[in-house]
Amino acid sequence: MGELRDSTRQRLRDTIVDAARAQTVASGWDGVRMGGVASAAGVSRQTVYNEFGSKAGLAEALAHREVDRFVGEVRAVLDAHGADVRAGAYAAIRHTLASAADNPLIKAILTSARGGSDELLPYLTTRAELVLTESSSALLEWAERHLPDADGPALAFAADTIVRLVVSHIVLPQAPVDETAEALADLALHLFVSASGPIT
Repeated sequence: MGELRDSTRQRLRDTIVDAARAQTVASGWDGVRMGGVASAAGVSRQTVYNEFGSKAGLAEALAHREVDRFVGEVRAVLDAHGADVRAGAYAAIRHTLASAADNPLIKAILTSARGGSDELLPYLTTRAELVLTESSSALLEWAERHLPDADGPALAFAADTIVRLVVSHIVLPQAPVDETAEALADLALHLFVSASGPIT
């Protein structure tokens, strides 16, 4: 009975966050109103407050879900390429660069920030370390499976370095996505191979 109640509550929360995400994409976070979210989700305004406490609580839930979704996608893309380290690195890097360029929520946030409102940005930036850590962990776990003889600390440093470089190219792109992904995948392969032993 408790599991059913928890499942029903999670569906309710997901529906509310979906509505908040749609409104953020459409009008920016400062255009989101709790009453509007409630109407779009088909619940009362009080229900939204009961679940999230405040607009800040809803922002936190929205940011958290975006991070979870993103890291889950990275893991799936890596796993789809099995032991082909270069192909997996390329696919994950390209997916990340393309998602950042095309994600309507990120676009809405950036547009809102340019308009002088950065109300949602703190909830995303407080997750920045989590994104880096979880993305690095996903890359490291995948690399460890396929490079079992690699030096652990060197492999961890390689994964962290790759993630930070990808983020820097999201913030300040210098070339088309495919070109950047190719170059970073070559570098990723070099770093992973270096972690596996001396390069001759």
